Amino acid sequence: MSTTAQFRRETTRRGAFNRQESAFRDWVRADGSSPFPAEAGRYHLYVSLACPWAHRTIIVRHLKGLEDAIGLTVVDPIRDERGWAFTDEPDPLEGFEFLAEAYRKSDPEFEGRVTVPVLWDRVEQRIVNNESSEILRMLNAEFDAFAEHPELDLYPLALRAEIDEVNERVYRTINNGVYKAGFATSQEAYAEAVSELFESLDWLDERLARQRYLVGSQPTEADWRLFTTLIRFDVVYVGHFKCNLRRIADYPHLSGYLRDLYQQPGISETVDFDHIKRHYYVTHDKINPTRVVPLGPALELDAPHGREELA
Repeated sequence: MSTTAQFRRETTRRGAFNRQESAFRDWVRADGSSPFPAEAGRYHLYVSLACPWAHRTIIVRHLKGLEDAIGLTVVDPIRDERGWAFTDEPDPLEGFEFLAEAYRKSDPEFEGRVTVPVLWDRVEQRIVNNESSEILRMLNAEFDAFAEHPELDLYPLALRAEIDEVNERVYRTINNGVYKAGFATSQEAYAEAVSELFESLDWLDERLARQRYLVGSQPTEADWRLFTTLIRFDVVYVGHFKCNLRRIADYPHLSGYLRDLYQQPGISETVDFDHIKRHYYVTHDKINPTRVVPLGPALELDAPHGREELA
């Protein structure tokens, strides 16, 4: 294995990135069937504005109107060998200086990489869950009693099979695919990841030529899971992760789709390009040892998307 791997424990001998499994997988349940009942004010999200996995949960928290029911703390975008840190001063909720303290408090034996998002239980003083896809489902369905928009369902029963099918390919080849390309330490592993990535982007562009959203007539969790990768693609993945066969701006349907989602009420406020660029270009020192952050690219995300006709 190459000594230039960004995450040595998650890099195989052939130079491929193999993401670690999330360690905390408990669930909050509205019906009280788990040790973590749904309550307003009990749970707290620790997130990074730079991270696409955390960004998903920020979006769903906003769309469901859970800002008053579930607190949120943003970590500093610059991560060093100590992990995610709290900007300038300790976390105002628990007094943590680093998110690793929350992991150790929850499991003193934890030895993996500290990741965001984290759903924290203020009563039990421990992490409930650090798997973004499962936190999304909890935010969507388990806190409706406290949500401003309980009627919104991003995972409707009639569409679940198709959403799951789309999610599986998007996660494997796009959400995680950009990381498999960027963290590869061999030409073979890199080429394999990039080929799968652009095959799926081509597939999505063709799919979105016929329909406004990925599944159904309204945005679902499938759209927001894809969005957080697409919004970072031209900004960091094209250059920093060498995903440069094509930009999202080069796809006629994907680019309009990205603008459509970006222009949904309140979504642009969840996007912080400063955090995104500083995190990737400064944190991944094995990929960008100079830590120089590029000024571009110039984006036109507020331009008309022209996708209303597909509604």
